Amino acid sequence: MTQALTLLELNDMVSDVFDQSFTHAYWVSAEVSEVRENRGHCYLEFVQKDEDSDSLVAKARATVWKSKWMILRPYFELTTGQPLVAGMMLLVKVKLMFHALYGYSLNVEDIDPTFTLGDIAKRRREIISKLKEEGIDQMNKSLELPRLLQRIAVISSGTAAGYGDFCAQLHANDKGLVFYTKLFPATMQGDAVEESVCSALDAIMDDALEWDVVVIIRGGGSVSDLSGFDTLKLAEHVAQFPLPVITGIGHERDDTVIDMVAHTRVKTPTAAAELLIHHQEAELAFLDNYSDRITGYVGSRLTDELNRLNMIMGRMPSIYALFHQRQHNRLVQVTNLIHRGIVGRLQVDKNKLGLLAARLPLQLNALMLNEQHKLKLISLRLKAVDPVNILKQGYSITQVGDKTLRKVSQLKKGDEIVTILADGKVVSSVTELEKKLTKNKEHEK
Repeated sequence: MTQALTLLELNDMVSDVFDQSFTHAYWVSAEVSEVRENRGHCYLEFVQKDEDSDSLVAKARATVWKSKWMILRPYFELTTGQPLVAGMMLLVKVKLMFHALYGYSLNVEDIDPTFTLGDIAKRRREIISKLKEEGIDQMNKSLELPRLLQRIAVISSGTAAGYGDFCAQLHANDKGLVFYTKLFPATMQGDAVEESVCSALDAIMDDALEWDVVVIIRGGGSVSDLSGFDTLKLAEHVAQFPLPVITGIGHERDDTVIDMVAHTRVKTPTAAAELLIHHQEAELAFLDNYSDRITGYVGSRLTDELNRLNMIMGRMPSIYALFHQRQHNRLVQVTNLIHRGIVGRLQVDKNKLGLLAARLPLQLNALMLNEQHKLKLISLRLKAVDPVNILKQGYSITQVGDKTLRKVSQLKKGDEIVTILADGKVVSSVTELEKKLTKNKEHEK
């Protein structure tokens, strides 16, 4: 029967092989996927991902013991300007270890912060390159600052000292310039920076016409995590924002990606406030200068016009006398023309009246003869229709009561009728009525 090894014996054998084979420390580049501190020690997890699929191809646990970590940590943060966090690429000097109970791990003996700086810079360059490919890297920088910068949309943490310093500096300016600010709260440190600041920009965009400029500020205290400002999504938001964006992230050594694409980058929140104040002071000086120039021009123009008016007033008596004489002569000419015109017209009308007076008796005689002739014709017509003459011709008029009889239908048996003749009248009584049928009625029968 084959004798079996215990697990401990096997692990001890592997440990011996490690001790004999890996006697030196090795420099290894890897991405940090996890960082955890406990009792002064730093526990890390290193990973390597496939460049195409982004899937894990290697993973290892690592430890920076307290004695090393107390030296490496401040040096790393001083050099890189930020703490060691997940997502960073590190170049570390490690020694391979295998423990029978805890298995394979790495002991970190040194960290090269310049490698991390290079990786951060590389990632920033890649983002800027992507923005250039999209043609948006200079979009926000190309915007012109409005002449008046009074309505300020501020993205910051409401509890940050930098925000308080910004507001105090802005509103307590020496010139008494008026600014209107509104805070759009956002997380300014850690993994939530990207989403939080993008949401604040979207909220400002909803009322973009209400604002002149956007200020993104973060400051006060020691340098902390800035990696949240080095993302493609946030850079695209800032680069394409329709209002000028001023950044005062509160660090002096390096520019974040949004610093690179923003309209203007300043070092601190108070510097952002000073920028706005100086801009308004320059605009105020510009207006004061123009006001002085306008005042001077108006004063000079008034002096010139006053001199011109005095000159004209000096010439007025002679001009008036000349004008008066010309108008008097013209009036005399017009009066003479009117007089001659009236006299001539009266003579013409007098001649016309003489002609009319000579013709009037002749026209009146002709008119009288014509009217007398018309009267004779009317008299003859009246005699022709005179009832007396008509009765003399053999006609009669029949009446019933006081009405002239025209139709048989006006009578009934027993009625008394009066027939008027040329030489008298006859009274008779109706004993029989006979109506004469019309041709249409006869035709119908």
